[in-house]
Amino acid sequence: MSLLELKDVSKIYGDLHALDHVNMKVEKGEWVAIMGPSGSGKSTMMNIIGCMDTPTEGQVLLDGRDISKVSKKEQTIIRRDKIGLIFQQFYLVNYLTALENVMTAQYYHSVPDEKEAMEALERVGLADRAHHLPSQLSGGEQQRVCVARALINYPEIVLADEPTGNLDEANETIVMDLFRQLHEQGTTLIVVTHDPEVAQTAQRALVLRDGHFTKETVNNNFTGVIHYND
Repeated sequence: MSLLELKDVSKIYGDLHALDHVNMKVEKGEWVAIMGPSGSGKSTMMNIIGCMDTPTEGQVLLDGRDISKVSKKEQTIIRRDKIGLIFQQFYLVNYLTALENVMTAQYYHSVPDEKEAMEALERVGLADRAHHLPSQLSGGEQQRVCVARALINYPEIVLADEPTGNLDEANETIVMDLFRQLHEQGTTLIVVTHDPEVAQTAQRALVLRDGHFTKETVNNNFTGVIHYND
């Protein structure tokens, strides 16, 4: 049984089909890249997988359970217990330190643990910035705080929406190295990206256009380049 499966999923806003009968399977421990131009439906799909939205039609199965029609309360519980979210725009609380921002994820999951949160920051190379506010951190450092926050509760799936979109080359390398470590540890990764170099690190890359998949590239050896043209 696949860890995640989308069955004939559509998301409709009036006359707009943001997703149009999408089907996808993701196995436990797999690393999948989702590519596509702006407006192709990538963020809509990530919101549905991440239990921040529900489909108009179809099923979303997580560990065999249909999560497509659960209540908002159940969505929150699933997101808290099973999914780590990494956003391009960071969404850090501006009056909390890096350490406190990581601990917010613990607060909603169980009990905040400063030692564990500090270890998560050490893992992303930010122990010396733990007591800095977001305004005192660079974009790359803020993104790494987001990664630490997403990983603190050991999620089954990490969803990353354009995680390197705002980063320079050095910080992109740091973030991608963290993703490689997570994959080696068995974490399931789904990464939305415009960058073919980011996509080529995945086992599979799927191209989404106009709300449905148009291409799949398999990269069994993790060495081939996935070419993408808008």
